[in-house]
Amino acid sequence: MKQQTFSDIKYSNRKRKTKREEFPEAMDEIILWKHWVDMIRPCYPSGKRGRPPRDIEVMLRMYLMQNWFNLSNAGIEDEIYDSRAMRSFMHMDFLTEQVPDATTLLHFRHLLEDNNLGEKLFNDVKERLDKAVLIMHGGTVVDATLIAAPKSTKITMESVTLKCTRLKKVADCLLR
Repeated sequence: MKQQTFSDIKYSNRKRKTKREEFPEAMDEIILWKHWVDMIRPCYPSGKRGRPPRDIEVMLRMYLMQNWFNLSNAGIEDEIYDSRAMRSFMHMDFLTEQVPDATTLLHFRHLLEDNNLGEKLFNDVKERLDKAVLIMHGGTVVDATLIAAPKSTKITMESVTLKCTRLKKVADCLLR
């Protein structure tokens, strides 16, 4: 078990959680991390040459947050350092390890794209959200949220008219 810092103890006494904290926690419960890591492992570098590879799950968490919050490679790196909610989602011990840098994330994204894994991952997220009867609205750091949808509502990508730019970005994310 990770040792709590004074900051963790102080932060845990708050009266409520923010939406920025609730979203990653909900996604953490929905995603089957072990299954996804096992799917990526055969394509992931072994570390015999070059820099030692970062933990697959850490890279995957960073990649997903980058897409959910529509951030650049450097932007997600900064947000993880700035946001307690994002640091918590990373499941890293910041006393012993650093956040992967923007270039490492870029190489990870290229690895997923080259092996057609990105599309599989986002289709899996979409299916899990559908099963949980949740709809993802996102596009910026402050408003990525999950909204409970009535069970009778059947929304398909074809039936939704994507008029605003933010919704187009979400659709692009889901279809990658």
